[in-house]
Parts: sequence; C-alpha cells; structure tokens
Amino acid sequence: MTALRTEGLGRRYRRTWALRDCSVALPSGRVIALVGPNGAGKSTLLHLAAGLLTPTTGTVRVFGRPVRESLERIAFVAQGKPLYSGFRVAEMLAFGRRLNPRWDDAAARGRLAELDIPFDRRIGRLSGGQRTQVALTVALAKRPDLLVMDEPLADLDPLARQDVMRGLMAAVAETGLTVLLSSHMVSELDGTCDWLTVVNKGRVQVSGDIDELVAGHRLLTGPAENADALAARLPVISRGGTGRQATLLVRDTAPLPDPRWTGRPVSLEETVLAYLRAPDLAALPRPTLTSLG
Repeated sequence: MTALRTEGLGRRYRRTWALRDCSVALPSGRVIALVGPNGAGKSTLLHLAAGLLTPTTGTVRVFGRPVRESLERIAFVAQGKPLYSGFRVAEMLAFGRRLNPRWDDAAARGRLAELDIPFDRRIGRLSGGQRTQVALTVALAKRPDLLVMDEPLADLDPLARQDVMRGLMAAVAETGLTVLLSSHMVSELDGTCDWLTVVNKGRVQVSGDIDELVAGHRLLTGPAENADALAARLPVISRGGTGRQATLLVRDTAPLPDPRWTGRPVSLEETVLAYLRAPDLAALPRPTLTSLG
C-alpha cells in the first residue's frame, strides 16, 4: 500500500520554485529517508505532505485520500521542535490530549517515564535530546499512520541521536507506522531507514528500497584511455580518477564488456553523495513504483 503519493507536485514562492514536478510513491510501513542539499525542497515537500502548505501545482494523497482529508492520520515534527517552552511536560501532554481525538495518554506517559523525563520540568529547561523526545512522544501519542519529521536529529549530540532513533524504530516495530524524515546525516541512515528518496534542485532524483538501490550501483575502476567509451554505454552517476586510472560510479550490474575494468560494491553514503553532486541526473531511470497500489 502507498502511504504517500504525489503527482506533478510543485510549490512556488513568487517567482521561485521550491519544489517542481515532484511525482513519487512512498510505501507504507517503512522508514523513509528524504535526503538532499540545503534548498533542495525537502522541507517544502514535508510541509506539503503534512498538509501545512497548499500546492501550487499537482496533488498529494495520503493512504489514497487527499491530504486535507487525512490530517488526523498525520503527525508532524518540525525542525525546531516547536513546543511551548513555558509549559511543563505534563502540561504539554494535557495540551496534546485536548487537541487530538486519537490521543494515547497512557503510552505518552509511559514512554516519557521510561526516558526519565520529569513531568514537572518546564520544556525550556530540558536538554536538546529531551526536547526532541518530548516532541516525538507528542507526535506518537496522536497515534498517526504517517509520521513526518523535518531534520529531527540536526541539533543533537551522537548519543541523543542514537536514543531518538532507537525510540523511533521501536515505535515503528510496535505500530507499523510509516515514517518520512529528512536528514543530512547520511551515514546514520544506513541500518535505520529502509527507503531512500533523494531531492535535488526541487526535483526527485531517485527513490527506492535502500538495499536494492545500493545493490544496483557499483564503482568501476580501469584505464582512463577508454573511460569515455565505457561511460557512453552505461548510466554514469559520477566519474573521477587520477592519471592513467579512471573511476565510474554507475547504475548498472551487467557484466563488464572490458576485462581491464573491475567493479566493487558501493556504500549508501557513496551512492547518495554521487547523486547530490550531479543534480542534473534526475532524468535517469527510477524504480517503478506503480505496483504499490
């Protein structure tokens, strides 16, 4: 089943397009990483997915319905974790309970108790990691089917990031929740997220299952003298090399036509960085997602 589907989605601010011609289908029950450079359109896409912005062009559907008809099924955690700093933690939970008809107060209190976050402490006096945990708890207590998170780990130290991601993965395992989160920390997505969507210059470059995407790319090494001839026959994502040796990162796993060339697997980070350095590669074939329903 498709959790989020966009078709021709775009958002323009005066004369500038923050997102344009975005068509993507994201599956349910997955932890989806949205990756891209600053200004690529990630936050705009997340705000459109959460129903916080109106599209200039195109459509957004959540679990098959227009996003405006699905707001009760969506929870959003903004980059700045906008909680009321003067509220005590218990007051923040009470506020959430009044606003959300599907609110699970027992789960929220149990989660914060396990994290040793004092209910009588004001939000403004919590550490960055604790504030993020409270924001995540408030979002999860809404019992959403889709949790959208904009750079949730950006201002946290490594230990706090690990704690937050561990809690998020536990929630996904318990509820079957779909998570869509943006992040600059590509190395930390490996082993946590299982679906990748890369956005660059306001367009989706590539989107698919992480294991399949990584397995579908490899780094080729061979003589520079015939690199151009080989590159003309393969979908090249990036190329480099020094002196007589050339390297090609390609999206292809077919047998190499030249025995002088060798190939090796690439990491998730290598794959993502190659796409980010080549924003004009959005026209490369992407995984077919029409079978998601």
